[in-house]
Amino acid sequence: MRLNLVAAWREATVFTGAERAAPEPAEQGTRVTDAGDGVSDEVWARAAAHYDEEQLAALVILVAFMNTANRLNIITRRPAGDYVAGQAH
Repeated sequence: MRLNLVAAWREATVFTGAERAAPEPAEQGTRVTDAGDGVSDEVWARAAAHYDEEQLAALVILVAFMNTANRLNIITRRPAGDYVAGQAH
């Protein structure tokens, strides 16, 4: 199953060019401490070779949302994956 290889997307050979173009800007945009100037021009160009402006905007929004959700989990000390269906009732 390819989903199991997402964490190793750089080394895995099962992903298409478009599938490989999304994680790199997501990683650079997420790694705040070593982001420097944000997503590099080279990484953005690789993503833009596979996605149009609307799709790139969606990628940026999704990355921002996931980063927000992760930060909220950190602040509230709620590790991802600890939700049990029905616990909010």
